Amino acid sequence: MIFAAGLGTRLWPLTDDVPKAMVEVGGVPMIEHVALRLIDAGADRLIVNTHPHPEKIRAFIAERNGFGVEVLYSHEPDGPLDTAGGLRHARALFRADAPFFVHNCDVYSDVDLSALYSEHVSADDHRIATLAVLPASPERFLIFDDYGLCGFSPRGGGDPVQVREHHGALHRRDFTGIHVCDPFLLETLDADAPPSIVMQYLSLARSGERVARHDQLSAHWIDIGSHEKLETARRMHSETDGSNHA
Repeated sequence: MIFAAGLGTRLWPLTDDVPKAMVEVGGVPMIEHVALRLIDAGADRLIVNTHPHPEKIRAFIAERNGFGVEVLYSHEPDGPLDTAGGLRHARALFRADAPFFVHNCDVYSDVDLSALYSEHVSADDHRIATLAVLPASPERFLIFDDYGLCGFSPRGGGDPVQVREHHGALHRRDFTGIHVCDPFLLETLDADAPPSIVMQYLSLARSGERVARHDQLSAHWIDIGSHEKLETARRMHSETDGSNHA
């Protein structure tokens, strides 16, 4: 699933009449960068959620013949439902017969998607998800121990919070917005689930579910949530000729 329903308010006026998923890096809309990287990693079907300007996303993907795979849409007419909310809204569209990728559409990176997926499917530890992670930033991070996710840094500052007793060494990591999920995750997204997938993961970790990490500590990564970050992504693309990025 590609999350493409964001409003892109920090990119105004660029996103006044263009959805954030259609903002270009290297002359290519982000939705295409992300879709092609997922397909290259083995995805043969895409679910794309939409809110602002859904017709523009649909028309562009149709022009690209769905990038050669089946594409389904989950429209959120009343406003973006956030990440867990978007997954819940799209539940009926999933085949749910194998683990699946989830990827934010505003993330430009060279995270090794194939390695992420391989680690998830080869693990024999009943994990519910595997998160691609980077070295922690000082302000925001998740905390993992030998079992998996066990804490986080509160938004806005404050002491780190652990949601369960930890086992072994603690590791602070920054979540990339790229993950592989077991189909069982969809069953946990009931009406009481928080709208944020990170908060849902923390809730599941608190109850004993394993949310694992996949270190990609040397990967290049940036979200395009602001004009400054968009320009950084464009420079990154120019410097690398766009190879291996999404």
